[in-house]
Amino acid sequence: MRKPALYSRTARARPGVDGAPAPAAMGGETPARHGRIQRLRASLGRAAINPRLMWAALALLASLLLASNLQQGATGNNALTQKDIDAAVLRTLSTQVLPSAPARAAEVIRPAVVRVMSFGKNAKGEEEEQGVGTGVVIVDKGIILTNLHVVQGAATLKLTFFDGSESAASVVGAQPENDLAVLQAHTIPDDLIAATMRSTADLLPGEQVVAVGFPFGIGPSVSSGVVSGLGRSFRSPEGEQEISNLIQFDAAANPGNSGGPLVTMSGEVVGVVTGILNPTSHRTFVGIGFAVPIESAASAAGLPPF
Repeated sequence: MRKPALYSRTARARPGVDGAPAPAAMGGETPARHGRIQRLRASLGRAAINPRLMWAALALLASLLLASNLQQGATGNNALTQKDIDAAVLRTLSTQVLPSAPARAAEVIRPAVVRVMSFGKNAKGEEEEQGVGTGVVIVDKGIILTNLHVVQGAATLKLTFFDGSESAASVVGAQPENDLAVLQAHTIPDDLIAATMRSTADLLPGEQVVAVGFPFGIGPSVSSGVVSGLGRSFRSPEGEQEISNLIQFDAAANPGNSGGPLVTMSGEVVGVVTGILNPTSHRTFVGIGFAVPIESAASAAGLPPF
């Protein structure tokens, strides 16, 4: 069964810091085993201050319990001290490279990112590639957001999904004032995953974000940066219309990133990349990109507000 659009229930999700889930209780606990688990939970609580320590502690939880049980069976010794736990966590941190927050965010959003190719007719009436951009799935029945300038004037559209499958698509909605278009894929993968959208109401300058897309057709590519500002206005060199209330960001974006998602560290979409500042005619990234807030983008698809 297909699901409706997904919205984040929390204003600012901080996995592993606020409300980190406690390890599940295990059946058949003895008092000694219960004590060991409580000490492990205490270690996890301290680890929550540091995300790297949190990930390491979670990874070690099962192995420490297993090692303790094996030791108990072999020697009858029930002791597993807090010093043992802390030493194991610190040893892991010194020997393992843990994934960064941007890498985890990119992994969450990647299944919802699609390549959008537009085709037109040349002078001989033959079909030829007109351009490439990016889209993001917002409803798993194949509803996709992208930029209007990516698809405008195209005779046909072709999508490439995360799993490599392809589909034709139709434009089913548009919001020209925000350079947004809504696409409907004609064929969708059985396991298509939609992005989760998050309100920008509490988005702050300096907050980390990643942009995922197909710059110059290469991708999916990931770049990371921060929100540089809010409420910005932008007019592209080719366009006569000024777009307002935009998110300014400094994650690298180039032609082909248009229509792709701007994502928080929890993997939730806060905007749709729409343009880059071009002080010259070279159309290369100079550190200033703009994204339409997801509230405007979702409304283009007729979805309810946050």
